[in-house]
Amino acid sequence: MTNLGYTEKVLDHFKNPRNPGRIEDADVTAKVGSAACGDMVQLYLKVNPETEVIDDIKFESFGCAANIASTSVTTELAKGKTLEEAKNVHFKNVVEELGGLPKHKVHCAQLATSGLKAAIMKYEAKVGKRTVDEDFVKRMMTGVLDPAKGLNIVAAKRVDLIEVDGKRVRVILSKELDPETRATMAEDVAGALSGLDLEVSVE
Repeated sequence: MTNLGYTEKVLDHFKNPRNPGRIEDADVTAKVGSAACGDMVQLYLKVNPETEVIDDIKFESFGCAANIASTSVTTELAKGKTLEEAKNVHFKNVVEELGGLPKHKVHCAQLATSGLKAAIMKYEAKVGKRTVDEDFVKRMMTGVLDPAKGLNIVAAKRVDLIEVDGKRVRVILSKELDPETRATMAEDVAGALSGLDLEVSVE
């Protein structure tokens, strides 16, 4: 370990990340985290429709060395795998691949793998393999963070209501939120559900 508590592998992936950037014609994108909380990840996937193999995956990451390294490893572990195989990429696999992470940085590996799972779920919804229901919307919102509590907005009890009626999704956020936080969260919720041909209203 270095004096930062980071292994050489973490520093290597931080300085030389694998699969950085964006895919302009991505089949699906997913954003998790919040710039306000310090760590945010956006993933881009190209999936072979016949084999369901992830042909290409890229990421943009805003955050610390552990965040960038964790997302870099996550893309390596997912690339070339089928969607079903990629669903099994666990944050512990990422930590292991990096030779360990300081305890207070393990959440970076959790964020990266939750981004991958969100992208896969969105792709499945897009191709009609997954129903967009209340549970789906809730799962998508676990990538939206409450900066005050450092938790996702579902765990932080910032969501009062989720209604799904066909392609119409209505989300009511907690009345306790100040206007600025509410506006940021509303934007993040809409972003989490983007690209799915849904009519989303966040109040």
